Order: sequence, then C-alpha cells, then structure tokens
Amino acid sequence: MAVYLVTYDLNKETVRPPIVEKIGEIADGWARLSESSYAINYAGTPEDVYAALKPLLDSNDHLYVITLNRPYTGYGPTEVNEWLEANLPKR
Repeated sequence: MAVYLVTYDLNKETVRPPIVEKIGEIADGWARLSESSYAINYAGTPEDVYAALKPLLDSNDHLYVITLNRPYTGYGPTEVNEWLEANLPKR
C-alpha cells in the first residue's frame, strides 16, 4: 500500500463537490494536512486516485496526486504527525 498526497484547488465553485467524502470512500485511512490537502493510504496507483476524483472536478479545478515517503519534515497537529509517522514508508 502506498501513501499519496492529494491536493486540490476548486476554483469558482458555488457548490462544493464531495471530494472529502470520496477520499473517505476510496482511502484505507487518511490525514487532513490542510483545507484541501490529504495524505491517504491507497492500494492502487496515483492514476487510480486521480481517476476516482476527476469526475467531481470541472474544467477550472486543479488536482494533484503525489507519492509520499520518508524523510519528511513539518509541523502540525499531533494526530497528523502520528498518522504520518505510522503510515509513511521509508525510502
């Protein structure tokens, strides 16, 4: 299983698509890094994650799926730090 960074920017939305709900459906665990960035456990490829989320986007939105691993550094909530420590693979 891999850990991916899913980050998106929903531009000019009047109604927010259910991206967070979809992430919860497809991921085998996740941590919210910021308002629109998540680290997720997923058994498939980055392309699979993108394909699952793409139908929720329109032509002016942005979405990236990036593979995560150690080392990393940062500062955030304890529960996010603990999730990253428990889930990020070592390179």
